[in-house]
Amino acid sequence: MTLSYLKPPPIGALRRRLTLEAVDQTSDGAGGVSEAWTTIATLWAAVHPRHGYEIFDGGRTEGRITHDIWIRPRADIMPGHRLRLNTRIFNIRAILRPDEIVNRIRLVCEERDQ
Repeated sequence: MTLSYLKPPPIGALRRRLTLEAVDQTSDGAGGVSEAWTTIATLWAAVHPRHGYEIFDGGRTEGRITHDIWIRPRADIMPGHRLRLNTRIFNIRAILRPDEIVNRIRLVCEERDQ
């Protein structure tokens, strides 16, 4: 039995325009750091929601959704980067390459309530 969500979508399904971002940390002069997100690239992707759940964090309930986001392979992408779709933010948790022949990779991402 093949799990359909593990099979890469056809290239034509990469219809969403997302922005790949990386965090830049700079010293704030007081012993801490200041974070700013900078754009690495704009790319086409297929976004598929997987699971939704709630957690209790910092005295409040927060919703989270995991997504599989399929893109063309890139050498400069890594966990810790994020993808932006308008006001939605997808934090990249893992990068999965189904095999070495497929021309797409699967990003396991987490979206939080804003």
